[in-house]
Amino acid sequence: MKKTLGLVSLTFVTASILAACGGGNGGGDKSANKEPQTLVISTFGLEEDKMQADVFKPFEEKYNVDIVLETGTSSERLTKLKSNPNSTVDVIELSQSNAADGVTAGLFEKIDSKNVPNMDNLIDSAKDLAADGSGPAYTLNSIGIVYNKKAAGKEIKEWDDLWDSSLKGKISIPDITTTFGPAMVYVASGHKKVDITTDNGKAAFEGITDLAPNVVKTYSKSSDLANMFQSGEIAAAVVGDFAVPIITESNPDVAYVVPESGTYANFNTINVNKNSKNKDLAYKYIDWRLSQEVQEKTAVSLNEAPTNKNVVLDEETSKNKTYGDVAERTNKVDSLFVNKNLESWINQWNRILNK
Repeated sequence: MKKTLGLVSLTFVTASILAACGGGNGGGDKSANKEPQTLVISTFGLEEDKMQADVFKPFEEKYNVDIVLETGTSSERLTKLKSNPNSTVDVIELSQSNAADGVTAGLFEKIDSKNVPNMDNLIDSAKDLAADGSGPAYTLNSIGIVYNKKAAGKEIKEWDDLWDSSLKGKISIPDITTTFGPAMVYVASGHKKVDITTDNGKAAFEGITDLAPNVVKTYSKSSDLANMFQSGEIAAAVVGDFAVPIITESNPDVAYVVPESGTYANFNTINVNKNSKNKDLAYKYIDWRLSQEVQEKTAVSLNEAPTNKNVVLDEETSKNKTYGDVAERTNKVDSLFVNKNLESWINQWNRILNK
């Protein structure tokens, strides 16, 4: 939470007065009378008010911390950290592929359960992801299709339906540089019935070329899709499940479907900048984000599927999440394979879709 100097100063002065009057040692947290520490968190900009209520503010109060936020897309923020070795960012939340890129570049501190005890409570797939010391995953998400049946003029159930000529100029897909851009390349390869790892995406981009007439726009922020549906600019879109509530709340005629043929998953992870001067506090934040207490709240407010195995969701809460049956039919996007080919994919993508 970005706080003004005036507010911080007022808090400090008030605490000093209470201490002088003998009111500061009432058996509570002794750190309450100290000036708050600052923790800089680089994160996604979605649902910031709910993040403040369920994640940031309770952590600030528990540990006497002022949180300062840096927000933006995963790739933008990783690029910014790469280009600034003196960055003040302490903790960074990234998509799986961007996190893998950051690990390869040597940007992050290795993390284990000695410093973050809740890592022992992760589901097996999240434990595997962090086995090499990479930052742990705090949520799992996947892609599906959100669409307005009336505007689309048809029912959409499968990925292949997006290639139907009746949807010309009616759909939006995530840009290649976003969290689920590479997953869209996987979808296109699946449409051509080719294993993407056998041809480095050659068939996939033939599929993207075939899809191009139907794509009115690619998007970088999934929150923009709400306005695009409202204005009638699009009838369907490929989107990560974390953004479904943002779209459906303002567009009640829009439905979300995860194809029975399967979907593609992404873990959002938390890493510590190796140059952070607040590593102990950063570990506390990561442990907080992985806790059962927090993940039970964010499953409801932020539509985040939990990675803490002790969190059990009821049927209503599990809707539109990578959980249960949906989680069982997710396919892996190989981050190392993606990052190896990404520069070529971006060039091909831009030639086809961003002319």
